[in-house]
Amino acid sequence: MGVRTANVQPGNIGETLEKLAATIHGRREASPETSYTAKLLTEVEDELLKKLAEESSEVIMAAKDNDHDHIRYEMGDLLYHLLVTMERYGITLDELAGELNARMK
Repeated sequence: MGVRTANVQPGNIGETLEKLAATIHGRREASPETSYTAKLLTEVEDELLKKLAEESSEVIMAAKDNDHDHIRYEMGDLLYHLLVTMERYGITLDELAGELNARMK
C-alpha cells in the first residue's frame, strides 16, 4: 500500500485524464532508464500486465476494507496503468469514450 495522498480536492475527470494521457504519450520518447512510464511502454509486455493485475487486486482489497481514501488512492494507480496500457496498444481516450458511449444506447 502506498502513502495516502494529502489534501485531495475534487477535479474535472475529463481534463485530468486528457492531461495524464498526453503526459504518458510524451513519455514514449523518454529513456526507460529514467522514466517508469517509458519503461512500461517499451520494455517487456509482461511487466505492464503484472502491474495491471497488482493494481486491480489492490483496489479490490481496499474495497473489501471499505476504506474510502485507500480505494481512491489505489484507483488512481489502476487508472494510470490502464492509461499506459491504452498508450502502449494505441487506444485513444476518444476511442474508449466511443466504446463506452456505444454501450449506453
